[in-house]
Amino acid sequence: MNPNITESVTRLIGDEAHRAASPGTELTLLTAPFGVAYIETELEALIGAYASLICISDNLAGHDAIVIAAFGDPGIAALREAFDRPVIGLSEAALARAAELARRFSIIAISPRISAWYRDVVERYGYGDRLASIRALDAPIRDIAGVQDEHAARLQALCEVAIKDDGAEALILAGAPLAGLARRIPGLPVPLVDPIAAAVRQAESARRAPHVAPPRKPNSGLPDAIRRILS
Repeated sequence: MNPNITESVTRLIGDEAHRAASPGTELTLLTAPFGVAYIETELEALIGAYASLICISDNLAGHDAIVIAAFGDPGIAALREAFDRPVIGLSEAALARAAELARRFSIIAISPRISAWYRDVVERYGYGDRLASIRALDAPIRDIAGVQDEHAARLQALCEVAIKDDGAEALILAGAPLAGLARRIPGLPVPLVDPIAAAVRQAESARRAPHVAPPRKPNSGLPDAIRRILS
């Protein structure tokens, strides 16, 4: 589930997800039906989470797990309340993988606006003392799906600075627009974690958790998808 509206980002997600998936794993790619081009703020994350709630509800049948394909895991606690199967977040999966690989890791992000939110996410998942730094692009993004090509040299430099100056022993390339970048950056002396790949692998092994459905109560003015969840 891509919580933003950019279909080209969904294609990036899909390319990396298919590379990471085991033989026999079937993937459905969904794009938010409304919202923003890419998520930088918690307000945008709230919008993306709501769009995801509706879109997943309309496409849930026949699926065993859900991946929320945006770093920061927008709305993941609520989505886990809504659906009776595993809901995997990019941040949670990538942080767990980085912590397996290294004592200290850095996050490479696409915008400085994201940094404070990402730091809060790392703290919430209990990895605050493992975070070496968050390094972010500081240039305008003209095409979110083309950020890897447009800013290739700068992304490489951010990785090198995080290793040399911040002591990072692994790097997380955060966000769906950076899907696949871990395979494209050569010569770095530390592991690179692709959150899409980490989340797909986690989803394949995830078990359905005990599910407590939302309590029934009067409601009004909600879309049909939300009314179905609440009923």
